Amino acid sequence: MSLIHVLDDNTINKIAAGEVVERPASVIKELIENAMDAGANRIEVEIMAGGTSFMRVTDNGKGMSMEDAKLAILRHATSKIREVGDLNTIGTLGFRGEALPTIASVSRFTMLTRQQGDDLGTRVDISGGKTPDILETGCGLGTTIKVEDLFFNTPARKKFLKTNHTEGSKINDFIVKLALSRPDIEFHFINNNKVSVVTPGSDNLFDTIQAIYGANVADSLLALSLESEEVKISGYITKPSMLKSSRGWQTYIVNGRIIQNRAIAKAIDNAYKSLIPKSGFPLAVLKIEVPQRTIDVNVHPQKSEMKFEDEGLIFKAVYKAVLDAIRPASDRGLGEVAAVVEKPRPNYTMEPMRFVPATEPVRPASAEDRSHDNAPRTIYEAVRRPASQPSMSFAAAQAELQQERQTHYPAAESHETIAEGPRGFGGDRSKLTSQVDKSNLTGQDDLSDSGQAGEISPQPDCEGQALLDADGTIIPIGQVDLTYIIAQDAKGLYLIDQHAAHERILFDKLSAMADGIPSQQLLVHQLLTFDRKEAALVEENKELFARLGFHMESAGDLDYRLMEVPADVPISEAEDIIREILTGLNEMHETTAKEIRQHCLATTACRAAIKAGEELNLRQMQILLEELSHTPFPYTCPHGRPTILKFSSEDLAKMFKRTGFGF
Repeated sequence: MSLIHVLDDNTINKIAAGEVVERPASVIKELIENAMDAGANRIEVEIMAGGTSFMRVTDNGKGMSMEDAKLAILRHATSKIREVGDLNTIGTLGFRGEALPTIASVSRFTMLTRQQGDDLGTRVDISGGKTPDILETGCGLGTTIKVEDLFFNTPARKKFLKTNHTEGSKINDFIVKLALSRPDIEFHFINNNKVSVVTPGSDNLFDTIQAIYGANVADSLLALSLESEEVKISGYITKPSMLKSSRGWQTYIVNGRIIQNRAIAKAIDNAYKSLIPKSGFPLAVLKIEVPQRTIDVNVHPQKSEMKFEDEGLIFKAVYKAVLDAIRPASDRGLGEVAAVVEKPRPNYTMEPMRFVPATEPVRPASAEDRSHDNAPRTIYEAVRRPASQPSMSFAAAQAELQQERQTHYPAAESHETIAEGPRGFGGDRSKLTSQVDKSNLTGQDDLSDSGQAGEISPQPDCEGQALLDADGTIIPIGQVDLTYIIAQDAKGLYLIDQHAAHERILFDKLSAMADGIPSQQLLVHQLLTFDRKEAALVEENKELFARLGFHMESAGDLDYRLMEVPADVPISEAEDIIREILTGLNEMHETTAKEIRQHCLATTACRAAIKAGEELNLRQMQILLEELSHTPFPYTCPHGRPTILKFSSEDLAKMFKRTGFGF
């Protein structure tokens, strides 16, 4: 018996479905593109449960006869090409066999279609790729396709889908981009019986952007245009004052097809390089037209990517178009507006490193310091206070932290300061007398005694293990590149990532507050405007945000009033944190409430922590290190990156080739 055999059509269709039908949004994309190619000027999409249980796409295009309907459900049947030479000049969207048979093979599929002049239409029913039922029926002009119970016969694929909300958001994103690519078509999107997207179909891109993103975005748009023999570019881009935390707002349309392209994205980034912070992206809708012969749309199964004959030409054209759009606005004072909206950009100029004398004791807080009225109430305030104000409040902050720690870590707090520092590189060190309860330690009194130089071994099972021990304390020396703290103790040299360390401190502090994170009320409430997808996510997770310390209430259809923020979060960071949490929630798989909370806490801690590029004085560094020493897991940040690297005296000796020569 032969080992090789030809697969049956049903199996072949299911394999092909893996290329085309990745998720519900893939189905919607294929069906809408077919409707657009059919000449429709009104398309309505309705879904339930993120598209997993029900999807319907209705258009008023030219429809099909019964004969064409029978052919459309066959593999590789298409009206878009006739011979191999046509592959080089494909100008339509739904080329790939209309995708109907592959969709029908993994769902319960129904199609109703009628063309102009026919009294009756055609109904096609297919369940999981089985033999279709085809009959005449009464229906309106155009085509309606229903897809129910997606992946009901391929459960292995279904389990990889994300939450219903996430899948619905993916569909929303596709419809938005398709609507931007065809402003002449009126789009209606209904998600769980709620209208999510409506566009006017006026053939005006500005009106379409305003209908989707709102008046605030429309007010910040800058028109761009460029035309040459090989490329034509039109569209809109926003001022630097209107930014998004991801590229989700950027839409690239080449010859009517929505694509992803790194060269286009890089060109926009380069044009905006000096105007926006590293963490922001402008909204962009770019319509690019090139000769069809200069592109290949078949380099990706879902045609989400495109190969250009001359990608360098596209990069230069986009860069020039964006730059030309920004320049006139800059002349009208846009630079001043952006400067107000942007966060202050840190100065990354290298400065001479400042050293603290090793013989200088760490001064305990005095009564005068403790009585100061402006003492910061949180570690965030202590660490983030400008370096120009180091003396008046850090000692008071340290006193408060010491008092707190004596309550929570009584065994680790009672100690004396160093009486005398090192007398030389290899000289004797005075010991730090301490009342630390060594039974709380595990015998590992440094970070990685057995590891290689610079390696870090996280200690997940060692809760409360302090970096401070009976042999000495870690003393900050200075900063490198305003990013890494250099410190020393009796046993070696330490490099600490100031952002990762503060992130760990904040995360553990927030995680310990199981009953809700304390909030600070805002004297002036902030008005936040979301798009429909974000607003729905805010409403769905309102209780979660409240437990995280963000108290918001509805102030309109898409507006929310922010009244309180977490006590350890700077007000200037609040909106960015909320939007980043929404982005994360939108991308998460089906998960537990605990995992969602952990993700949100990690996001909050990351955004609220001090950043690379921020100057710290020695007192701020000392407080940061002491707080880090009392976190349960001081060796990594919440995302798993190392916070601190140790180089022992032996490691340093090896690096300087001193092994065997003594000191």
